[in-house]
Amino acid sequence: MSLDDHRLRERLEQGLNELAIDAFPARREALLTLLALLHKWNRAYNLTAVRAPEEMVSRHLLDSAAVAPFVTGSTLLDVGAGPGLPGLVLAILEPERQVTLLDSNGKKVRFQRQAVMELGLTNVTPVQARVEAFEGPKEGYCEVISRAFASLGDFVSVSTGLVADGGRWLAMKGPSVDDELSGLPENVAPVASHELTVPFESGQRRLVILERTDFTQGRP
Repeated sequence: MSLDDHRLRERLEQGLNELAIDAFPARREALLTLLALLHKWNRAYNLTAVRAPEEMVSRHLLDSAAVAPFVTGSTLLDVGAGPGLPGLVLAILEPERQVTLLDSNGKKVRFQRQAVMELGLTNVTPVQARVEAFEGPKEGYCEVISRAFASLGDFVSVSTGLVADGGRWLAMKGPSVDDELSGLPENVAPVASHELTVPFESGQRRLVILERTDFTQGRP
């Protein structure tokens, strides 16, 4: 695959337009470079089951970009980031946001680090660790996001100490997410649910946003 592949470029630009994301040319180029790196590494390291570059545009880049309008915090933790999705895409689209990518898989974190280096991203920190063992900053993260990492209840439970007071969880899920709401802790509740239409994809996507109902100022 070449970065000069007009089909991929046009597919990405059309998808971003449909999502109403006005990305600067340099950011679109960075997304295409990320795509090329993912495709290259995937042949040797099996980072994702998606093989075709055209599918990677929709199922990885645009799927990740679809949540960008709802990510508002200055710090973001991507739990179970895999090869860096959605965190790398969100970091490219908003360079002022500090993004931490967390995954326990060594080869996927090595890819994250290579992508950060080659893309010159100064706002991304890859970390290899299990979320249960990860100690984030004392003040926590404004937002913690996951992309099909676990059930809502498990996602919240393993990351509860990583969310800042007044912070939010953002869970990228499929259409059956309502079945998981009963598994949430009593002090966490959904505050929004957004239907996402990902260009070139027929499957339904949901973004569920959760907040604590009992947070207090100051973390222990």
